[in-house]
Amino acid sequence: MNDMPSLRELYRIGYGPSSSHTIGPGRACTLFKEKNKEADFFRVQLFGSLSKTGKGHRTDEAIQKSFFPIKCSVDFCDSEQDLEHPNTMKLYAYQNGVQVDCCTAFSVGGGEIKSRDLRIPEVKRPYELTTFSQLAEYCQSRQIRIWQYVEQAEGQEIWEYLSLVWDTMKESIRSGLEAEGTLPGRLQVQRRAKELYRQRKKVESPQTYENRMVSAYAFAVSEQNAAGEMVVTAPTCGSAGVLPAALWYEQQKEGFSDRQIYHALATAGIIGNLIKTNASVSGAECGCQAEIGSACSMAAAGLGELFSMEIPQIEYGAEIAMEHHLGLTCDPIFGLVQIPCIERNAVAAMRAVNAVSLANFLTDSRKISFDLVVQTMYETGKDLAKQYRETGEGGLAKLYQ
Repeated sequence: MNDMPSLRELYRIGYGPSSSHTIGPGRACTLFKEKNKEADFFRVQLFGSLSKTGKGHRTDEAIQKSFFPIKCSVDFCDSEQDLEHPNTMKLYAYQNGVQVDCCTAFSVGGGEIKSRDLRIPEVKRPYELTTFSQLAEYCQSRQIRIWQYVEQAEGQEIWEYLSLVWDTMKESIRSGLEAEGTLPGRLQVQRRAKELYRQRKKVESPQTYENRMVSAYAFAVSEQNAAGEMVVTAPTCGSAGVLPAALWYEQQKEGFSDRQIYHALATAGIIGNLIKTNASVSGAECGCQAEIGSACSMAAAGLGELFSMEIPQIEYGAEIAMEHHLGLTCDPIFGLVQIPCIERNAVAAMRAVNAVSLANFLTDSRKISFDLVVQTMYETGKDLAKQYRETGEGGLAKLYQ
């Protein structure tokens, strides 16, 4: 297994609604445009999930913005093909009506792209350890926290970047809590974050209050994402509300410092990196378990760090979070990152809080390792029928009229 990349590759700051359908394709187009500076026209063909749900995800808009001011046509190719990756795109450059270049690119999740034809900037890979078992042994033998391993690998400058990540996450929450109206798209979904937040004063039960607040924060970020506003992939745009909701709630409740939040983000980021390296965070490849399940694992690990839990407890919390998302399908109605995506962010954020509570007093009886549940998620995702992997052809996407 290759060394893991920097957390900068996991936490990407960009515009929604989809890291794999907008951020990734946009990056590929920008690189292709740079490669073909003399071209006067571009054409892009979208295949697999990019084709089937690209309209709802506004993939064509992201592509055309990337090529602007040069014109580009976008073709949604529904024909079945033996694709190397379910998010496949082909790009063509023209000059004076003659094709001068073409390439194939894959949007593999979280805004990351791969291509044999494009020169993608080399990614810094500072992490030699690629399994949780290796990580745990290393940290425990040296009596350090996971965030300290991150600092060793990335250098002090990682904290400046995670500060920017946290500021962006908080702004997404604040803006989402203030916004009103209807989200773009034919579903005409009403924003609910502000109303959830407003009703907090009516709540008497502490548990109900916690659920409402965590949900309000998750809705706020997810609605901002659905509206095409700026969010942080954690690990994707579609699951961007889970981690900030859980961390922001605990910071408001317990008064954790921003520095403690950065440590939590680092710990959560390692969990996301392990999943991305050993499995996938792409809904088109492994269903929503790879997006929401991964986000829930990251949030549970981040909370574990906030609460100063031991590494086995952090592992158990992350494992519980993923285990109970196994098999979750990706079935966005009309290809919009709205139903069921927004509610799933809230449910996963609340589940992360519960996973940490369980891990706090059941760690000594656990049987399943985090590495094993990641492998299970990947195999489960590969076994999912393709209509349940972000194609808009199964589940709610099929039955909703």
